[in-house]
Formats: sequence, structure tokens, C-alpha cells
Amino acid sequence: MKIVYCIVGTFSSGGMERVLANKANYLSRQGHELVIITTDQRDRKSYFELHNNIVQYDLGINYTDTMNKGVLRKILAYSAKQRNHRQKLSGLLLRLRADIVISMFDHDASFLFKLKDGSRKILEIHFSRYKRLQYDRKGLWKLIDQFRSRKDLHTAKKYDSFVVLTHEDKEYWGDLPNIIVIPNANSFIPQTRAGLFEKKVIAVGRYDYQKGFDELIKAWTHVYKMHPEWSLSIFGHGPLAETLQSSIQTLGLQDVVHLCVPVKNIEKEYVSSSILVMTSRYEGLPMALLEGQVCGLPLVSYACKCGPNDIIQEGRNGFLLAEGDQEGLASKLVVLMDDAVLRKQMGCASAELSENYSEEPIMKQWLALFKQLTENI
Repeated sequence: MKIVYCIVGTFSSGGMERVLANKANYLSRQGHELVIITTDQRDRKSYFELHNNIVQYDLGINYTDTMNKGVLRKILAYSAKQRNHRQKLSGLLLRLRADIVISMFDHDASFLFKLKDGSRKILEIHFSRYKRLQYDRKGLWKLIDQFRSRKDLHTAKKYDSFVVLTHEDKEYWGDLPNIIVIPNANSFIPQTRAGLFEKKVIAVGRYDYQKGFDELIKAWTHVYKMHPEWSLSIFGHGPLAETLQSSIQTLGLQDVVHLCVPVKNIEKEYVSSSILVMTSRYEGLPMALLEGQVCGLPLVSYACKCGPNDIIQEGRNGFLLAEGDQEGLASKLVVLMDDAVLRKQMGCASAELSENYSEEPIMKQWLALFKQLTENI
């Protein structure tokens, strides 16, 4: 079976790119023909290793060129890039003659279902239904986000299958006949589990509004008063790096809160930590929680849409806090810092619950979907 994935690029260290690499590698190992089509790769290497048999094409659309333009210029430039994208992608798909083509809900989502190349089309989303409304943008951009959110629902209906990550998110999309829930699988099987004796907390994600690290840093001021010997390492990169570092300096936390560059062997960082914390304002199914869980870490997270409620069982493998509850977040971190026995109990529960996201059964769901769609042609 020939399977094509469409995405902006594979150069980033983000969760969506990691999930794509894991799925593509698995399918390639199973003997399927895998192709990844990007728009903004710019000759950069894939951040995550890809199987040698996976073929990659870049269309050179480069949507990121318009990132810093004003609203009107951005809209006009985007329309031109969309026309170019559709023309190039259509031509390439006609040559590839794939069985399945999958959009990662990037720039191709609005037109991929219209392309007549003989393939079945799948749309998969790695965020939640209302992610656009959670950008917290103002003015004209807010109206644009509201319009695009409504359009997302219309777009999702057009695909042969629409895949979401959680049952919580499925409910937000309504009664769509083509919707199916397939969660992300664990990224890796750790060689060892966290010992939970290091006085270290870990957070992982892009330095942007979504991940809420601004709130995590502020919450750490409460933690620091109780446990100045504990440290927080936030692994990632992004546009808010300088702002976050400035906040760390202003709050006098530079000795205990560290912004760390992404690392490919993130497993090592998880197992040398004792707690994982997440303060996202919205998610799809956060890989950081899945990765921390499989490494046997207790989890402390905001109960944002969507994902944390599926992964964390309150009081068993971690704690869920209302979004924005910085003091509550700090309080639960302190509880775990104070109680090594509780950390161990929750860590063991995390490792046990991680079996719900094992790769083999989840990939079998994908293969069953592919078979169903291709047999119905």
C-alpha cells in the first residue's frame, strides 16, 4: 500500500513531527510504501530519524515567509501560496498514484479532499476542536480565528475519514459520520524508568502561548519558597524564549529554572527527573504527558482541552488543576516533593497506564482504517 503524509515540515522537534516519524517508520517497516510531502522544509534535515525507504518531497511553498506581514498582505500572499500549493500537490499526487493521502490539518486541509488523484483522503488533527479560539488574539485576527474555526468543521466533513485523538474532542465536533478516535502511541519504550529521587521537575514543549510556560515560571515562585533545592528544566525552543528568560531573571529564579534546548534523547531527561509538569492552554493529546508517563513519572497538569483528562487519573498517576490555577499547581508539586512514597506510587501507576498507548494496537487501528477505506473504493 502506498501512503502519503502531508505536513509543513519534518525539521521541527515538535510532538506532531515525532508522531509522524513514529507512524511512518512503523508502516515502512511493515513493508508499505511511505511518502512525506512538505511545504516549508528548505533543505533542512528531518529532526527525527526516518526509515531509509521513506521518500520525501518538498514543494517549496514556504508559508512561513508571510509570518510577519500585516493582515491584508498576509491574506493576499496566503491566497497566492494556496493556489501554487494546490497546483504542485495535485501534479505530484497524480504521479505518485497513492492509495491513501493524509493531511495533518496543515495548509493543504482546505483543498486536499478536492484533488482527483484516485486516493482516499484522511484528515487528522493533533490539536482540539477549538484550538483557533484559544490563540487569544484580538481585533481582526480574532474574527479571522472565529471564521476559520467554523470552516474547520465544514472541512472535516469532506474527508473520507476524520481522525481525532481523544473521545473528549470527538464530542466537540458533533455527530460527524466520518469521525474516528485513534490516539497517539507512546514515542518509545524506555530502557529504564525514572528513579524519582532526583530533585528535578521537567517540562517539554515549544516556547509559545499554547504551552503556558509563562504561568509555570510564575507558579515556580511558590514552589521555590517551599523547596529551593528543587529545579525545573523546560526543554524546547520558540518565539517566547527571550520573554521567558526575562521572566526567570525578574523573579530571581535563574539558579533553579532553566530553559534547555531540545534534545533527541529526551528519554534520558525524563528518567533523570522526578515529576513532569504541563501548563498548556490547549492540546490534542500531549506527547509530553505520554512520554513522561511511559518513563514512570507522576504527572501534574492543567486540565486543558484536550488530552490531560484522558491520560491522568486524578490521585492515581498525577494531579489535574484548573487552567490558570498557578497556586494549585505549585501546591500539588510541593505535595509530590514532600512525599517520596506518593511519588513512587504515582510513578508506578503511570508506567502501568502507559500500556493504553502501546504502539502495536494503535497502529493496527490505522491499518484497519486504511484497509476499510481502500476496500470501499
